[in-house]
Amino acid sequence: MAERALRVLLDGTPLLGNRTGIGRYTAALAEELASRSDVDMRAVAFTLRGWRRLRHVLPHGARARGMPVAARLLRSCWLRSSFPPVELFAGRADVVHGTNFVLPGSLRAAGVLTIHDLAFLDAPGELAPSDRQLPELVRRGARHAGAICTPTAAVADSVAERLSVPREKIVVTPLGVDAAWFTGRRPTREMRERLRLPSEYLLFVGAAGPRKGLDWLLEAHAAAPELPPLVFTGPGSFPLSDRALHAGYLSDVDLRHVVAGASALVLPSRDEGFGLPVLEALACDVPVVCTDIPALREISGGYASLVPHGDVDALAQALRTAVSEPHTASMSVQRRTHAAGFTWRRCADATVGAYRLAAK
Repeated sequence: MAERALRVLLDGTPLLGNRTGIGRYTAALAEELASRSDVDMRAVAFTLRGWRRLRHVLPHGARARGMPVAARLLRSCWLRSSFPPVELFAGRADVVHGTNFVLPGSLRAAGVLTIHDLAFLDAPGELAPSDRQLPELVRRGARHAGAICTPTAAVADSVAERLSVPREKIVVTPLGVDAAWFTGRRPTREMRERLRLPSEYLLFVGAAGPRKGLDWLLEAHAAAPELPPLVFTGPGSFPLSDRALHAGYLSDVDLRHVVAGASALVLPSRDEGFGLPVLEALACDVPVVCTDIPALREISGGYASLVPHGDVDALAQALRTAVSEPHTASMSVQRRTHAAGFTWRRCADATVGAYRLAAK
């Protein structure tokens, strides 16, 4: 007799609004789960307004539910108890999956929690006022979850140590690279004009924020005036200069073209849980310069130039080398082959493993 499909309630709140890394992770995971016969996935949004939009951003046929309660109120409740349980609004489930650091309260469903990084512990002062309770929420969720997902082994080890979680309760679920990245093409002249892109440029992809190392990047860029201009893409307010511009938040299609056309991608973060732009750039055969931190060392696999955080001279030199390095067919194959090892199917397989671990 075939095993019954697991009934999973997925936190789809990150699918609403402009998507950065967590939104893209949730979207790709939902797409994979919706195509599986061993999972019966429903998505739920925790927001007072706008939750009805969820049904329009889910994969075809996926069902949407909403908890029409302010997220801040829900978090305050879940900090103290499991009330209100998500099943009250979304129906029975075997597993509820908190995709964005917070484990929803549940009645009988087992809990699975994704912890993307531990930046909220390292720099709590940088949290938005609405996220002040996040450290305790994550600690509580980690204690109560039947399984925890992390994007890298580096984050898994940190979670085990710093949140006092048994390592065997943590499942590494690496993110994936969409197939379209491997056929990325440079932007056309019309696209460059529309986005105000120079013909050559260095590129940063991601949301602005203190941990992204953007001031360090600007200082290193200014120290090497022979480098191409610097382009920022993503939401937020970026530090600009006469040789640095913000192209805004881009659609997935535009972003692939912009990455494919870059002289190099640079990710100078102080902290990362995964660093998806690194792999997407490698899939486009674009040189990568990033910070020498555990998660980026892990996912780059030796195919990026790693620089000590805060070292201006080292970052400037790494960018010079990336821009001037000769392009070889052998390196192209190696970069793309490495990136091709990261798939959303693999991420979903590992995540379903976490569901079964929690539900047993």
